[in-house]
Amino acid sequence: MTSFRVSIIPFFAVTALHAQITVDDGSRDAFSKPMPMLRGERRSAFFVGNSFFNQNWVAAPASAAGRDGLGPLFNARSCSSCHFKDGRGAPAAEGHFDSTILRLHPASPAYGRQIQTAALPGMTGEAKVDVGWETIIGAFADGQVFSLRRPSYHLKTPGYGPSPGPASISARVAPALVGLGLLEAVPGQHLMQREDPDDRDGDGISGRAKRLENGRIGRFGWKAEQPSLEAQIALAFSEDMGLTSGLLPIASHTAAQNLDDAGGGNPEVSEKIFRSVVGYCSSLAVPAPRNVSEPEVMRGRKIFADLRCGACHTPDLKTAATKDFPEWGGGTIQPYTDLLLHDLGEGLADPGQDTESREWRTAPLWGIGLVPKINGHTFFLHDGRARNLTEAILWHGGESAGAQEKFRQLPAVDRQALVRFIESL
Repeated sequence: MTSFRVSIIPFFAVTALHAQITVDDGSRDAFSKPMPMLRGERRSAFFVGNSFFNQNWVAAPASAAGRDGLGPLFNARSCSSCHFKDGRGAPAAEGHFDSTILRLHPASPAYGRQIQTAALPGMTGEAKVDVGWETIIGAFADGQVFSLRRPSYHLKTPGYGPSPGPASISARVAPALVGLGLLEAVPGQHLMQREDPDDRDGDGISGRAKRLENGRIGRFGWKAEQPSLEAQIALAFSEDMGLTSGLLPIASHTAAQNLDDAGGGNPEVSEKIFRSVVGYCSSLAVPAPRNVSEPEVMRGRKIFADLRCGACHTPDLKTAATKDFPEWGGGTIQPYTDLLLHDLGEGLADPGQDTESREWRTAPLWGIGLVPKINGHTFFLHDGRARNLTEAILWHGGESAGAQEKFRQLPAVDRQALVRFIESL
C-alpha cells in the first residue's frame, strides 16, 4: 500500500479490498484484467463474458446460432467496437462513428432518441454526419494562450424524413468500463446522503442524485439515466446494435421507419449471453494508481484538494455486499466521483432549455491517465471535445466555475502538477 492511499483513508480500511479489486498494470491491457478476487468458476465466467463482449453480431438468419439479429439499424457490431480494450472512445472524425453516438433532444418520432448511422445490406442508415468545430480562444492569468473547441453536428442524406436540426443534436463518447461493478455496489442511500440540491451549506456545490420514475437511483451513463449495469447494457444492445434482450424486448427502430426486421430469436440476446456480458463488465479490475510518490504528483494532489475538485470528484465511496460479490460489503473504493448530477454550466449544456441540460454525472477519474496508452488519444468529456485534461478542466463551469477560475490563475508549474496527479489515478 502506498503512502498516497494511506493519506486518504486509514491503511487497514483499504488493504483487503484494494488487493482484491486492483491490478498493478500500466500496459495497453490494463483495463481488460479480471479482478484478482476471481477464482475458479468466477474466473472462467469472466473469460466467457469477454468472448461475448468481443464477438461481432451478424444479420439473421445465420448459421452462428445465438449470435445473429444485428440491426436492422445500428451503430456497432460488437460491444468492443465502441469500448476498444474496455477503454474510452474517441470523438467522431470526418463522419466516422465507431465509438461515438448522437442523441436527439427531444426524441424524434422518425428517428427516436439516437441516430443509427449503419444498416444491414439493402437498408438505409438513418443519416450520415458532418462534424464542425468552433474555436474559442482564452488565456491563463500568466498570459499563456489556450484554445478550446466546441463541436456541432449536421445530419446529411437523412433516410427517414426531414433531418432534425443541428440545435437538437449532441454526442456521447463511449466511456471506459473499469470498476463498473464496484460503482453499482455503492448503496443508493449513501449517494443521497451526499447530495445537496439546494446548496444548504453554501459552498456552491449542489449535486443531486438522479431519481428515476421507478424510484431507483440512476448512476450509469453520462446523465446517470440508468440504475444498474443490467439496464445500461440492455440499452446498449438495443440502441447501439439493434438487438433485443429480456429487459428490452422491443426493436429500437421506430414505427415510422417501417423496416422489416427478420430478427434472431426472441429475444435476440439470450439470457446466457446477456448475463455473461453483465458479469464481465461487473468484474473488470481497476488499475492501481501510478507514480504516487513523485514530488510533482504529490504537489498536484494538494492542489486538487485546494481547488476543492474533490467536492464532486469524491476520492472515496463505500460499497455494500452484492449477490455476486459479498466480499465488497463494508469496503471503500477510490473512484473520484460522487455519482451525482452537477450543473457544469451553459458551455457544456446539451440542447434544450431545462435544468438537466446543464447537468452531468461526475465522471470517475480512476484509470484516466492510461487512456493515451490503451486507446491512443487524449480526448475527454462527454463528447470528446477536450483534447487533453487541461482543456477538460477549462470547460468546467456552473458549480465548478470557481475551481476552474482558480485553475486558470495558477502558474504553469502548478497547472502541470494538477494534471500529473489526475494522470496518476
